[in-house]
Amino acid sequence: MKNRERLAWTVSLCLITFLAFSLPGSLGNRDDDYSFVRTLVDIHRQVANNYVEPVDETKLHDGAIEGMLGQLDPFTVYIPPQQQEQFDRMLEGSFKGVGIQLDTTPDGKPEVIAPIDGSPAFKAGVQAGDVIEKVNGTSLEGLRLPDVTKKIAGKLGTPVTLTVTHANGDTEDLTMTRDEIVVPTLKGYTRDAHNNWDYYASEDPKIAYVRITQFTPDTTANLRTILTKALSDGMKGLILDLRFNPGGRLDEAVAMIDMLIDHGVIVSTKGRNRPEHIEYATAAGTLPDFPMIVLVNDHSASAAEIVSGSLMDNHRALVIGQRTYGKGSVQEVIPLDSNAGELKLTVAYYYLPSGRLVHRKKGATDWGVEPQISIPLDADGEQRVLEERFNMESFHRPTSKPTSTTLKAVLTTQPADPQLQQALTTMIGLIVLKNDHTPVAGSLASAATSRPLKNIPEPAPDDATPRTKPETRPTTVPQK
Repeated sequence: MKNRERLAWTVSLCLITFLAFSLPGSLGNRDDDYSFVRTLVDIHRQVANNYVEPVDETKLHDGAIEGMLGQLDPFTVYIPPQQQEQFDRMLEGSFKGVGIQLDTTPDGKPEVIAPIDGSPAFKAGVQAGDVIEKVNGTSLEGLRLPDVTKKIAGKLGTPVTLTVTHANGDTEDLTMTRDEIVVPTLKGYTRDAHNNWDYYASEDPKIAYVRITQFTPDTTANLRTILTKALSDGMKGLILDLRFNPGGRLDEAVAMIDMLIDHGVIVSTKGRNRPEHIEYATAAGTLPDFPMIVLVNDHSASAAEIVSGSLMDNHRALVIGQRTYGKGSVQEVIPLDSNAGELKLTVAYYYLPSGRLVHRKKGATDWGVEPQISIPLDADGEQRVLEERFNMESFHRPTSKPTSTTLKAVLTTQPADPQLQQALTTMIGLIVLKNDHTPVAGSLASAATSRPLKNIPEPAPDDATPRTKPETRPTTVPQK
């Protein structure tokens, strides 16, 4: 009996030792966790009991969490219980705040990826690329994004003043009123006489233009409705404008690509503790083939980069503009125990069908989506684009759409938006190729590798010469 008991104890000890050192989250790892927690609790007790002045317990708790997450990327954040409803509404395309998406500059300052169209920030003059220096006169030096967004957030109807430094170096105080924001996701080329969107940038040939401001739950369905009608109206080609689009729901990006291609890899994800997951296109529900161009710039991020990059890699669209922002990380929203809030944690990166990593890591020299036709714009050029866009979208503004199929009509004036003008010029060429029975995919691939199309200079006024799915809740970048 004693020998059996001794054998049983020996086997049990070996099994426990094996589990402790081999299983994730087992006793070996838990001992380290408990040691860290004990140290943290001890520090908290000493501060609470012996610090020279009374301390705010809530601030100590939040500071401990933010200090840990501060060692990670700016997209990993803690969402306390009182902010969960606001966060969930943000994912659905409506939220309370001023309407800006934030990231951080290399030196840690809060930077505006893009203001949401029609938001209080947009109306007040906040621009993509602005660095926020102060909120209501208080410096943001050294604060992480969660702290910055808390300072910007507030009760509906109350004002907040942001001190921003524009890309041209000018610093300005901008005051806006916090409001309920419903994100408009699809816009056309201009307004018609009934204040409805006119989705045609050219009537002859019939070139549709759709601008996506952000990816929300109904974005793909609404785009399908617009394109289905446009195809029945005789649409010859589509320009999809993703400039200044900060991203949004990545499942919508996948659905949109699947709507436009009938086979192939859409995107893949892979992380340290996440196996590779590949999203494939299916033939069901794919729209008919038509020439397509996607416009991007350095403020196109996240879901906008997935759409543009995947369509380019699948030879479905030609991409024109500037290299994109480089936000290609996957966040999971993880509920914490005891209803203590949620953790939005970066768990993987997105890879395009070509294998290219979209995300811009620290010190990286290659990231994002590199357009096949590069039309770089400086800060002043981007501002002119935004002003022209605002004018084109104003109700009852007379339009001056190009109506000729000749390139001369497109290139006779100095464009305020050279990227869009180049897209129109190129689209006319693609339509001509399609009419000559050249496969669209082949013409896109040819255009993508044709040297004369790279870095096309802005034409002079008199120049009329033709130039040749994990089960996670998708999230957006921090915004308020």
